[in-house]
Amino acid sequence: MQTRNLIKDKLKEVDVVVLCGGMGSRLAPVVNDRPKPMAEINHQPFLDVLIDYFCGFGLRRFVLCAGYMSEVIQDYYGPKAGHLEFIISCEHTLLGTAGSVKNAQKFIQSDPFLVANGDSFCSVDLSEFYNFHSSRQALLSMAVVESEDTTDGGRVTLDSLQRIISFEEKEQKKGTSYINAGIYLFRKHILSFIPANTKYSLEYDLFPRLTNQGSYAFVSREELIDIGTPQQYERAKEYFAAATEILPVRDFNKNEAKI
Repeated sequence: MQTRNLIKDKLKEVDVVVLCGGMGSRLAPVVNDRPKPMAEINHQPFLDVLIDYFCGFGLRRFVLCAGYMSEVIQDYYGPKAGHLEFIISCEHTLLGTAGSVKNAQKFIQSDPFLVANGDSFCSVDLSEFYNFHSSRQALLSMAVVESEDTTDGGRVTLDSLQRIISFEEKEQKKGTSYINAGIYLFRKHILSFIPANTKYSLEYDLFPRLTNQGSYAFVSREELIDIGTPQQYERAKEYFAAATEILPVRDFNKNEAKI
């Protein structure tokens, strides 16, 4: 078993690809002047909250996949000196979640690399997650949580070895199930499964295709926080207001953005 410090050293070399390009139409009644990941939480963009959490595990190189209102993300994470590196990967037509990752391929240096939704948060232990992924030599590892509501997330079925044997996006079924928490570790080989310059979804296209192909689920007991709707956004603001002692705001500097 790798020591925690050794894993943290390895995490420093892992790129983080954050999906920031969706239109956020459901949140538009309360946030319509910026892309959804830039919605304000505790006087800072939600995206800062995500990045700050990842930085706590030593991650420092971020590829931000921007689409809708990408200029807001470009302006905020623009050229500034600091110990973090931000690369803006712009898409000029909406490519879907998998298409956005494929579009950013030229910026991704590490193998594996981490992918995260820019509109949800789950305090997954990334050191344990990385060790889980590495020990199984997985093509794909997905963080999952238990939930009674599968209408707003992918329903994931596991076998006894935590291999993913089925993935159903936003299927309403009775009973508690595992759902996708929106945090993944990918081997770079996974990019060969995604067509270039094509609208392609992780949830509807890629994940169902990769079941039983080296795909594993890392089970987290943490709460999944989403900002996709006005009600969820209000819940997120309450959650982070109460969690300031757990998630302190750090004044991180932003390095030069590349477009």
